[in-house]
Amino acid sequence: MNKKTSLTYRDAGVDIDAGNELVQRIKSSVESTRRAEVLSGIGGFGGLFALPLERYSNPVLVSGTDGVGTKLKLAIEMGIHDTIGIDLVAMCVNDVLVTGAEPLFFLDYYATSRLELEVAEAVVAGIAHGCRQAGAALIGGETAEMPGIYQPGDYDLAGFCVGIVEREQIIDGSGTQPGDCVIGLASSGPHSNGYSLVRKIIEVSGCRLTDKLGDGLLGEQLLAPTRIYVRPVRELLQQVEVRALAHITGGGLPENLPRVLPDGLGAAINEDRIERPAVFEWLQKHGNIEAAEMYRTFNCGIGMCVVVSADDADRAIDVLASAGETARVIGHIREGERTVEIS
Repeated sequence: MNKKTSLTYRDAGVDIDAGNELVQRIKSSVESTRRAEVLSGIGGFGGLFALPLERYSNPVLVSGTDGVGTKLKLAIEMGIHDTIGIDLVAMCVNDVLVTGAEPLFFLDYYATSRLELEVAEAVVAGIAHGCRQAGAALIGGETAEMPGIYQPGDYDLAGFCVGIVEREQIIDGSGTQPGDCVIGLASSGPHSNGYSLVRKIIEVSGCRLTDKLGDGLLGEQLLAPTRIYVRPVRELLQQVEVRALAHITGGGLPENLPRVLPDGLGAAINEDRIERPAVFEWLQKHGNIEAAEMYRTFNCGIGMCVVVSADDADRAIDVLASAGETARVIGHIREGERTVEIS
């Protein structure tokens, strides 16, 4: 009788020992995000978090989930893995922030064809960095090796965030009025949206990620991590009545700002008030992209919009500037269709 080979999970492409080692490697990164409300460490079946009910009388939980899209392909090509985790956190916490919520905790999902410890460790370190910026605890996650699903060297990310807000302080845009000012907070670049078009532009233009752009490389400019607006905006909420917030992601200003406006109101944006990082000029030039397509694909220099009364605009800008943000009035709210006019 022929003796059959005894197969293992590793033979199938899944290395349990590598997964266990990763848990050990990332413990310090995870611990650096710990909040007093965290009741568990990593490695369990579920993360435990005690709600800070002593600070809220009528709390509402706010959840958000997102990924970073094909920006991952550029990170993999450039071999820069320690900032893409910041992007992942930013995309989730900035969404939760739009309601006025304080991010509490974060979970991540990391899927790959084969676990490369150094890469995964760098990614999680970036996630922890983003969590520290947002004040959110990294309380758990999942690492999945799926040979045959992903190509060698590829990986994918998803994140999930939970925040908390006082019911009476939820920001839903309902208090917005004609004449209110729209304040734009500067972005660091394309953030985490429009990268399928970015990659197409690179392909058709014949340019390379290692080409020079400004003081650095094109790839480095494109991989600038998404700004996390949690601390500056939450500081603003303590001092100024904010009537609406909009995270400017895929769809740009025309698609995202109307999402937080009530029926019968739209926004008029002054294009001359928007300062676009050089990378957007590069993209428009090398892709021969029309202005309207730029604005409905990219944030074009504005990562978050804040709507306040005209009387509060100067105070809001001062508060945001003191918190390290570049902010300016870029338009106003007007009566009419719930659309954005950029001129």
